[in-house]
Amino acid sequence: MIQTWLGAVCIAWLLVQAVLLFVYRHALTAYWREPVLRYPVLIFESDDWGAGPLEQAHRLDALRQILKGHRDQWGHYPVMTMGIILSIADTEAMCAAKELNYIRISLDHTRFKSVLTALYAGINEGVFAPQLHGMEHYWPPVVMAAAKTDAQVATWLKTNGIPQSEALPSRLQSRWIDAASLPSQSLSEAEIGAAVVEEVSMYTQIFGTKPVIAVPTTFVWSNAVERAWANHGVSCIVTPGTRYESRDTHGRPSGDSRVILNGERGQGNVMYLVRNNYFEPKLGHRAEKGLDALALQTACGRPTLLETHRFNFLGDLAQSKVALAELDRLLTEARAHYSELRFLSTQDIAEAIASQDTTLITTTLRTKINAWLARINRMSRFWKLARLTGLIVPLWLLGKWAA
Repeated sequence: MIQTWLGAVCIAWLLVQAVLLFVYRHALTAYWREPVLRYPVLIFESDDWGAGPLEQAHRLDALRQILKGHRDQWGHYPVMTMGIILSIADTEAMCAAKELNYIRISLDHTRFKSVLTALYAGINEGVFAPQLHGMEHYWPPVVMAAAKTDAQVATWLKTNGIPQSEALPSRLQSRWIDAASLPSQSLSEAEIGAAVVEEVSMYTQIFGTKPVIAVPTTFVWSNAVERAWANHGVSCIVTPGTRYESRDTHGRPSGDSRVILNGERGQGNVMYLVRNNYFEPKLGHRAEKGLDALALQTACGRPTLLETHRFNFLGDLAQSKVALAELDRLLTEARAHYSELRFLSTQDIAEAIASQDTTLITTTLRTKINAWLARINRMSRFWKLARLTGLIVPLWLLGKWAA
Protein backbone atom coordinates (compact mmCIF):
# COMPACT_ATOMS: atom_id res chain seq x y z
CA MET A 1 0.00 0.00 0.00
CA ILE A 2 2.79 2.43 0.93
CA GLN A 3 4.65 1.65 -2.28
CA THR A 4 1.49 2.30 -4.29
CA TRP A 5 0.94 5.59 -2.50
CA LEU A 6 4.55 6.68 -3.03
CA GLY A 7 4.32 5.73 -6.69
CA ALA A 8 1.19 7.83 -7.09
CA VAL A 9 2.87 10.80 -5.41
CA CYS A 10 5.91 10.51 -7.70
CA ILE A 11 3.72 10.31 -10.77
CA ALA A 12 1.71 13.33 -9.63
CA TRP A 13 4.91 15.26 -8.91
CA LEU A 14 6.31 14.43 -12.37
CA LEU A 15 3.03 15.46 -13.99
CA VAL A 16 3.18 18.82 -12.23
CA GLN A 17 6.73 19.36 -13.51
CA ALA A 18 5.67 18.38 -17.01
CA VAL A 19 2.74 20.80 -16.94
CA LEU A 20 4.92 23.66 -15.68
CA LEU A 21 7.55 23.01 -18.35
CA PHE A 22 4.84 22.75 -21.01
CA VAL A 23 3.25 26.05 -20.03
CA TYR A 24 6.60 27.86 -20.18
CA ARG A 25 8.03 25.86 -23.07
CA HIS A 26 8.19 28.78 -25.53
CA ALA A 27 10.05 31.11 -23.16
CA LEU A 28 12.40 28.37 -21.93
CA THR A 29 13.21 27.36 -25.50
CA ALA A 30 13.75 30.97 -26.59
CA TYR A 31 16.19 31.60 -23.72
CA TRP A 32 18.08 28.43 -24.70
CA ARG A 33 18.33 29.48 -28.34
CA GLU A 34 19.55 32.99 -27.56
CA PRO A 35 23.30 33.15 -28.32
CA VAL A 36 25.72 32.81 -25.39
CA LEU A 37 28.88 34.92 -25.46
CA ARG A 38 32.27 33.61 -24.38
CA TYR A 39 33.40 36.92 -22.89
CA PRO A 40 31.98 39.89 -21.03
CA VAL A 41 31.14 42.59 -23.59
CA LEU A 42 30.40 46.23 -22.76
CA ILE A 43 28.89 48.73 -25.21
CA PHE A 44 27.47 52.20 -24.62
CA GLU A 45 24.38 52.91 -26.74
CA SER A 46 23.95 56.67 -26.88
CA ASP A 47 21.12 58.51 -28.65
CA ASP A 48 20.04 61.92 -29.96
CA TRP A 49 23.39 63.17 -31.28
CA GLY A 50 23.60 65.15 -34.50
CA ALA A 51 21.26 67.97 -35.46
CA GLY A 52 20.93 70.08 -32.35
CA PRO A 53 22.94 72.32 -30.01
CA LEU A 54 26.42 73.21 -31.22
CA GLU A 55 27.86 72.58 -27.75
CA GLN A 56 27.73 68.91 -28.74
CA ALA A 57 31.05 69.35 -30.54
CA HIS A 58 33.01 70.08 -27.33
CA ARG A 59 31.20 67.36 -25.38
CA LEU A 60 31.84 64.79 -28.11
CA ASP A 61 35.53 65.70 -27.96
CA ALA A 62 35.47 65.16 -24.19
CA LEU A 63 33.78 61.78 -24.64
CA ARG A 64 36.41 60.78 -27.20
CA GLN A 65 39.21 61.51 -24.75
CA ILE A 66 37.56 59.43 -22.00
CA LEU A 67 36.98 56.47 -24.31
CA LYS A 68 40.50 56.64 -25.75
CA GLY A 69 41.88 56.36 -22.22
CA HIS A 70 40.86 52.69 -22.04
CA ARG A 71 41.58 49.53 -24.00
CA ASP A 72 40.72 45.86 -23.59
CA GLN A 73 43.39 43.15 -23.74
CA TRP A 74 42.90 42.95 -27.52
CA GLY A 75 43.73 46.65 -27.83
CA HIS A 76 40.19 47.80 -28.62
CA TYR A 77 38.81 51.09 -27.36
CA PRO A 78 35.36 51.17 -25.73
CA VAL A 79 32.68 51.99 -28.29
CA MET A 80 29.86 54.47 -27.83
CA THR A 81 27.27 54.11 -30.55
CA MET A 82 25.79 57.37 -31.78
CA GLY A 83 22.06 57.33 -32.52
CA ILE A 84 22.10 60.07 -35.14
CA ILE A 85 19.35 62.62 -35.71
CA LEU A 86 19.85 63.99 -39.21
CA SER A 87 17.83 67.21 -39.09
CA ILE A 88 15.72 69.47 -36.93
CA ALA A 89 13.34 72.38 -37.36
CA ASP A 90 15.04 75.55 -38.60
CA THR A 91 13.06 77.71 -36.22
CA GLU A 92 14.84 80.91 -37.20
CA ALA A 93 13.97 80.42 -40.86
CA MET A 94 10.41 79.48 -39.94
CA CYS A 95 9.96 82.63 -37.86
CA ALA A 96 11.33 84.77 -40.69
CA ALA A 97 9.04 83.20 -43.28
CA LYS A 98 5.75 84.86 -44.23
CA GLU A 99 3.77 81.64 -43.79
CA LEU A 100 4.15 79.07 -41.06
CA ASN A 101 5.48 76.03 -42.89
CA TYR A 102 7.92 73.43 -41.67
CA ILE A 103 11.53 74.13 -42.65
CA ARG A 104 14.32 71.77 -41.62
CA ILE A 105 18.03 72.25 -41.21
CA SER A 106 20.08 69.14 -41.89
CA LEU A 107 23.21 67.86 -40.22
CA ASP A 108 25.26 68.51 -43.36
CA HIS A 109 24.56 72.26 -43.10
CA THR A 110 27.63 74.42 -42.45
CA ARG A 111 26.19 75.45 -39.07
CA PHE A 112 26.80 71.88 -37.85
CA LYS A 113 30.36 71.65 -39.18
CA SER A 114 31.93 71.48 -35.70
CA VAL A 115 29.52 68.73 -34.61
CA LEU A 116 30.20 66.66 -37.71
CA THR A 117 33.95 67.17 -37.33
CA ALA A 118 33.79 65.81 -33.77
CA LEU A 119 31.64 62.86 -34.88
CA TYR A 120 33.97 62.02 -37.76
CA ALA A 121 36.99 62.16 -35.45
CA GLY A 122 35.45 59.65 -33.06
CA ILE A 123 34.36 57.38 -35.90
CA ASN A 124 37.82 57.41 -37.47
CA GLU A 125 39.41 56.62 -34.10
CA GLY A 126 37.02 53.72 -33.49
CA VAL A 127 35.31 55.06 -30.37
CA PHE A 128 32.08 56.24 -32.03
CA ALA A 129 29.82 54.07 -34.21
CA PRO A 130 26.96 55.90 -35.96
CA GLN A 131 23.48 54.38 -36.04
CA LEU A 132 20.32 55.68 -37.67
CA HIS A 133 17.94 57.28 -35.17
CA GLY A 134 15.83 59.26 -37.62
CA MET A 135 15.65 62.19 -39.99
CA GLU A 136 14.02 64.05 -37.10
CA HIS A 137 13.29 62.81 -33.60
CA TYR A 138 9.61 63.44 -34.38
CA TRP A 139 7.15 63.40 -37.27
CA PRO A 140 7.18 67.02 -38.58
CA PRO A 141 3.51 67.23 -39.70
CA VAL A 142 2.45 66.03 -36.25
CA VAL A 143 4.51 68.69 -34.50
CA MET A 144 3.05 71.35 -36.76
CA ALA A 145 -0.47 70.12 -36.05
CA ALA A 146 0.16 69.95 -32.30
CA ALA A 147 1.47 73.54 -32.27
CA LYS A 148 -2.03 74.81 -33.09
CA THR A 149 -3.36 73.71 -29.70
CA ASP A 150 -0.27 73.14 -27.54
CA ALA A 151 1.48 76.30 -26.32
CA GLN A 152 4.65 74.38 -25.41
CA VAL A 153 5.03 73.12 -28.97
CA ALA A 154 4.19 76.51 -30.46
CA THR A 155 6.90 78.09 -28.29
CA TRP A 156 9.37 75.36 -29.30
CA LEU A 157 8.83 76.22 -32.96
CA LYS A 158 9.87 79.80 -32.16
CA THR A 159 13.15 78.85 -30.47
CA ASN A 160 15.87 81.45 -30.96
CA GLY A 161 18.74 79.38 -32.31
CA ILE A 162 18.83 75.63 -32.77
CA PRO A 163 16.14 73.84 -30.74
CA GLN A 164 16.52 70.58 -28.82
CA SER A 165 14.10 67.76 -29.63
CA GLU A 166 14.23 66.74 -25.95
CA ALA A 167 12.22 69.87 -25.13
CA LEU A 168 9.17 68.58 -27.01
CA PRO A 169 6.43 66.69 -25.14
CA SER A 170 7.50 63.05 -24.93
CA ARG A 171 4.56 61.76 -26.99
CA LEU A 172 5.71 63.90 -29.94
CA GLN A 173 9.24 62.52 -29.82
CA SER A 174 7.94 59.23 -31.27
CA ARG A 175 8.67 59.56 -34.98
CA TRP A 176 6.59 56.76 -36.50
CA ILE A 177 3.09 57.61 -35.19
CA ASP A 178 0.66 60.51 -35.23
CA ALA A 179 0.45 61.55 -31.58
CA ALA A 180 -0.96 65.04 -32.11
CA SER A 181 -3.96 63.69 -30.21
CA LEU A 182 -4.24 60.61 -28.06
CA PRO A 183 -4.45 57.70 -28.40
CA SER A 184 -2.04 57.94 -31.32
CA GLN A 185 -2.86 56.96 -34.88
CA SER A 186 -0.75 54.96 -37.32
CA LEU A 187 1.03 56.55 -40.25
CA SER A 188 0.37 55.13 -43.69
CA GLU A 189 2.84 52.66 -45.16
CA ALA A 190 3.41 55.05 -48.08
CA GLU A 191 4.37 57.88 -45.71
CA ILE A 192 6.72 55.60 -43.79
CA GLY A 193 8.34 54.27 -46.97
CA ALA A 194 9.00 57.74 -48.35
CA ALA A 195 10.45 58.95 -45.04
CA VAL A 196 12.80 55.96 -44.80
CA VAL A 197 14.07 56.58 -48.33
CA GLU A 198 14.73 60.19 -47.37
CA GLU A 199 16.55 59.46 -44.11
CA VAL A 200 18.64 56.61 -45.53
CA SER A 201 19.70 58.88 -48.41
CA MET A 202 20.67 61.67 -46.02
CA TYR A 203 22.55 59.30 -43.70
CA THR A 204 24.45 57.84 -46.68
CA GLN A 205 25.31 61.31 -47.95
CA ILE A 206 26.72 62.34 -44.57
CA PHE A 207 28.51 59.15 -43.48
CA GLY A 208 29.40 57.62 -46.83
CA THR A 209 27.62 54.33 -46.21
CA LYS A 210 24.05 53.14 -45.73
CA PRO A 211 22.90 52.61 -42.15
CA VAL A 212 23.13 49.01 -41.01
CA ILE A 213 21.64 49.52 -37.53
CA ALA A 214 18.56 51.56 -36.67
CA VAL A 215 17.31 52.70 -33.27
CA PRO A 216 13.62 53.70 -33.27
CA THR A 217 13.00 56.98 -31.45
CA THR A 218 11.34 56.28 -28.06
CA PHE A 219 11.22 52.62 -29.22
CA VAL A 220 7.87 53.11 -30.93
CA TRP A 221 7.82 51.51 -34.37
CA SER A 222 5.84 49.06 -36.52
CA ASN A 223 6.13 46.21 -39.00
CA ALA A 224 5.86 48.77 -41.80
CA VAL A 225 8.89 50.63 -40.44
CA GLU A 226 10.86 47.39 -40.16
CA ARG A 227 10.04 46.42 -43.75
CA ALA A 228 11.00 49.85 -45.07
CA TRP A 229 14.30 49.86 -43.20
CA ALA A 230 15.10 46.31 -44.30
CA ASN A 231 14.35 47.21 -47.92
CA HIS A 232 17.01 49.93 -47.73
CA GLY A 233 19.87 48.09 -46.08
CA VAL A 234 19.14 48.10 -42.35
CA SER A 235 19.89 44.61 -41.02
CA CYS A 236 19.62 45.18 -37.26
CA ILE A 237 17.22 47.05 -34.97
CA VAL A 238 18.15 47.92 -31.41
CA THR A 239 15.26 47.32 -29.00
CA PRO A 240 14.53 47.62 -25.27
CA GLY A 241 13.57 43.93 -25.20
CA THR A 242 10.02 44.60 -26.41
CA ARG A 243 8.25 46.69 -29.04
CA TYR A 244 5.88 49.62 -28.64
CA GLU A 245 3.62 50.51 -31.55
CA SER A 246 1.54 53.41 -30.26
CA ARG A 247 0.87 55.88 -27.44
CA ASP A 248 -2.16 55.29 -25.23
CA THR A 249 -4.67 57.88 -23.98
CA HIS A 250 -2.13 58.99 -21.34
CA GLY A 251 0.70 59.29 -23.87
CA ARG A 252 2.48 56.20 -22.60
CA PRO A 253 4.16 53.84 -25.08
CA SER A 254 1.94 50.82 -25.71
CA GLY A 255 2.72 47.44 -27.26
CA ASP A 256 1.92 43.75 -27.16
CA SER A 257 4.33 43.07 -24.24
CA ARG A 258 6.17 40.34 -26.14
CA VAL A 259 9.71 39.64 -25.02
CA ILE A 260 12.44 40.19 -27.64
CA LEU A 261 15.77 38.42 -27.27
CA ASN A 262 19.14 38.97 -28.94
CA GLY A 263 19.35 37.40 -32.38
CA GLU A 264 15.61 37.09 -32.99
CA ARG A 265 14.32 38.20 -36.37
CA GLY A 266 11.66 40.62 -37.54
CA GLN A 267 10.21 41.89 -40.81
CA GLY A 268 12.57 41.64 -43.77
CA ASN A 269 14.73 39.33 -41.65
CA VAL A 270 16.09 42.22 -39.58
CA MET A 271 17.89 41.08 -36.45
CA TYR A 272 16.95 42.37 -33.01
CA LEU A 273 19.49 43.29 -30.36
CA VAL A 274 18.55 44.31 -26.84
CA ARG A 275 19.62 47.19 -24.63
CA ASN A 276 19.47 45.70 -21.17
CA ASN A 277 20.08 48.58 -18.77
CA TYR A 278 20.63 52.32 -18.44
CA PHE A 279 23.59 54.56 -17.73
CA GLU A 280 22.13 58.03 -17.31
CA PRO A 281 24.34 59.90 -14.79
CA LYS A 282 22.07 62.97 -14.72
CA LEU A 283 19.28 60.66 -13.53
CA GLY A 284 21.44 59.30 -10.74
CA HIS A 285 22.87 56.28 -12.53
CA ARG A 286 26.39 55.95 -11.18
CA ALA A 287 29.16 53.60 -12.25
CA GLU A 288 27.85 50.95 -9.84
CA LYS A 289 24.64 50.60 -11.84
CA GLY A 290 26.62 49.87 -14.99
CA LEU A 291 28.81 47.38 -13.13
CA ASP A 292 25.74 45.60 -11.74
CA ALA A 293 24.32 45.35 -15.26
CA LEU A 294 27.63 44.02 -16.58
CA ALA A 295 27.72 41.33 -13.87
CA LEU A 296 24.15 40.21 -14.57
CA GLN A 297 24.41 40.15 -18.36
CA THR A 298 27.78 38.41 -18.25
CA ALA A 299 26.26 35.67 -16.09
CA CYS A 300 23.47 35.40 -18.67
CA GLY A 301 25.97 35.14 -21.53
CA ARG A 302 24.74 38.37 -23.08
CA PRO A 303 26.49 41.55 -24.22
CA THR A 304 25.87 44.52 -21.93
CA LEU A 305 24.31 47.34 -23.95
CA LEU A 306 23.92 50.37 -21.70
CA GLU A 307 21.52 53.04 -22.92
CA THR A 308 22.54 56.64 -22.43
CA HIS A 309 21.56 59.95 -24.02
CA ARG A 310 23.30 63.13 -25.01
CA PHE A 311 21.43 65.14 -22.35
CA ASN A 312 23.77 63.59 -19.77
CA PHE A 313 26.71 65.39 -21.35
CA LEU A 314 25.10 68.68 -22.40
CA GLY A 315 23.91 71.70 -20.47
CA ASP A 316 25.27 72.41 -17.00
CA LEU A 317 29.05 72.03 -17.17
CA ALA A 318 29.43 70.73 -13.62
CA GLN A 319 26.85 68.00 -14.17
CA SER A 320 28.44 67.09 -17.50
CA LYS A 321 31.82 66.70 -15.80
CA VAL A 322 30.21 64.35 -13.26
CA ALA A 323 28.75 62.28 -16.12
CA LEU A 324 32.14 62.06 -17.80
CA ALA A 325 33.80 61.12 -14.51
CA GLU A 326 31.25 58.35 -13.92
CA LEU A 327 31.84 57.01 -17.42
CA ASP A 328 35.57 56.96 -16.79
CA ARG A 329 35.09 55.26 -13.41
CA LEU A 330 32.78 52.65 -14.87
CA LEU A 331 35.32 51.76 -17.55
CA THR A 332 38.19 51.67 -15.05
CA GLU A 333 36.37 49.36 -12.65
CA ALA A 334 34.96 47.15 -15.39
CA ARG A 335 38.46 46.52 -16.73
CA ALA A 336 39.73 45.79 -13.22
CA HIS A 337 36.93 43.30 -12.49
CA TYR A 338 36.89 41.50 -15.86
CA SER A 339 40.27 40.61 -17.32
CA GLU A 340 38.60 39.20 -20.45
CA LEU A 341 36.30 42.18 -20.97
CA ARG A 342 35.85 43.01 -24.65
CA PHE A 343 34.99 46.36 -26.14
CA LEU A 344 33.00 45.80 -29.33
CA SER A 345 30.39 47.69 -31.34
CA THR A 346 26.76 46.71 -31.64
CA GLN A 347 27.40 45.89 -35.29
CA ASP A 348 30.21 43.51 -34.23
CA ILE A 349 27.71 41.61 -32.07
CA ALA A 350 25.10 41.47 -34.84
CA GLU A 351 27.64 40.17 -37.34
CA ALA A 352 28.98 37.57 -34.89
CA ILE A 353 25.46 36.27 -34.23
CA ALA A 354 24.59 36.22 -37.92
CA SER A 355 27.73 34.25 -38.80
CA GLN A 356 27.70 32.13 -35.62
CA ASP A 357 31.27 33.24 -34.97
CA THR A 358 32.56 30.73 -32.41
CA THR A 359 35.43 33.01 -31.42
CA LEU A 360 32.78 35.08 -29.63
CA ILE A 361 29.77 32.76 -29.33
CA THR A 362 30.13 29.55 -27.36
CA THR A 363 28.57 26.19 -28.18
CA THR A 364 29.89 24.46 -25.04
CA LEU A 365 27.00 22.65 -23.34
CA ARG A 366 27.92 23.46 -19.75
CA THR A 367 28.45 27.13 -20.48
CA LYS A 368 25.12 27.31 -22.29
CA ILE A 369 23.35 25.60 -19.38
CA ASN A 370 24.79 28.06 -16.86
CA ALA A 371 23.72 31.02 -18.99
CA TRP A 372 20.26 29.50 -19.53
CA LEU A 373 19.76 28.99 -15.80
CA ALA A 374 20.83 32.58 -15.12
CA ARG A 375 18.34 33.80 -17.74
CA ILE A 376 15.34 31.81 -16.51
CA ASN A 377 16.16 32.90 -12.97
CA ARG A 378 14.93 36.33 -14.11
CA MET A 379 11.51 34.85 -14.94
CA SER A 380 10.10 35.59 -11.49
CA ARG A 381 6.73 33.85 -11.90
CA PHE A 382 8.30 30.70 -13.37
CA TRP A 383 10.93 30.61 -10.64
CA LYS A 384 8.33 30.96 -7.89
CA LEU A 385 6.33 28.11 -9.38
CA ALA A 386 9.50 26.05 -9.73
CA ARG A 387 10.09 26.47 -6.00
CA LEU A 388 6.50 25.64 -5.11
CA THR A 389 6.40 22.53 -7.28
CA GLY A 390 9.89 21.28 -6.51
CA LEU A 391 11.17 21.76 -10.06
CA ILE A 392 13.88 23.84 -8.43
CA VAL A 393 15.56 20.60 -7.31
CA PRO A 394 16.37 19.17 -10.77
CA LEU A 395 17.28 22.67 -11.97
CA TRP A 396 19.67 23.03 -9.02
CA LEU A 397 21.20 19.62 -9.78
CA LEU A 398 21.59 20.62 -13.43
CA GLY A 399 23.40 23.76 -12.34
CA LYS A 400 25.72 21.78 -10.04
CA TRP A 401 26.58 19.42 -12.90
CA ALA A 402 27.31 22.31 -15.28
CA ALA A 403 29.40 24.25 -12.76
